[in-house]
Amino acid sequence: MESRQTLFLVEVAIMSAMALVLDIIPFLSFKIWPQGGSVSLAMIPVFLVAFRWGMKGGLLSGLLFGAFQVVTGTAYILTPLQGLIEYGLAFTALGTAGIVSTKVQTALKDGKHSVFFVYIALGVLVGCTLRFLGHLLAGVFFFSENAPEGQPVWLYSAIYNGSYMLPAFILSSIVISILFYKQPRLAEARP
Repeated sequence: MESRQTLFLVEVAIMSAMALVLDIIPFLSFKIWPQGGSVSLAMIPVFLVAFRWGMKGGLLSGLLFGAFQVVTGTAYILTPLQGLIEYGLAFTALGTAGIVSTKVQTALKDGKHSVFFVYIALGVLVGCTLRFLGHLLAGVFFFSENAPEGQPVWLYSAIYNGSYMLPAFILSSIVISILFYKQPRLAEARP
């Protein structure tokens, strides 16, 4: 039991750090907006933890990924509340993908590839949608001055955040599906 907890903590820490590295390496991250927002492989380690360890691991990994961005100075923070919403809550929400972790693992064990692809996409969609909502909320309350004249702030925030979250969702779903398809044991958390 103790070795399983140690493995859990080590994997969460390493994968969260890997998420940060994948986000800050220039050729692995396509920055869309100067104030933040990029399409990269950065969310994949968080999703891997979520599918291996469930929501507990995913939420912790997402929280650490957001915290690492704040600590390293790569976060774009205007106020403490905005920072909490975007780098605390939004990145933590990625871990909710773990809600389908047992379904993903079962489908992989049973060789049901089409079912497993659906659950991967569903889990990634849940995590990305909740992260998107966190950024959308922050955009409405903290970045309203950036909205073009006459455009509703919520629409501006939805377009801004959707422009990088939708491609990131698609990329993450594809890469994780390929990883688990090629190496099904990646989905198994064991000491």
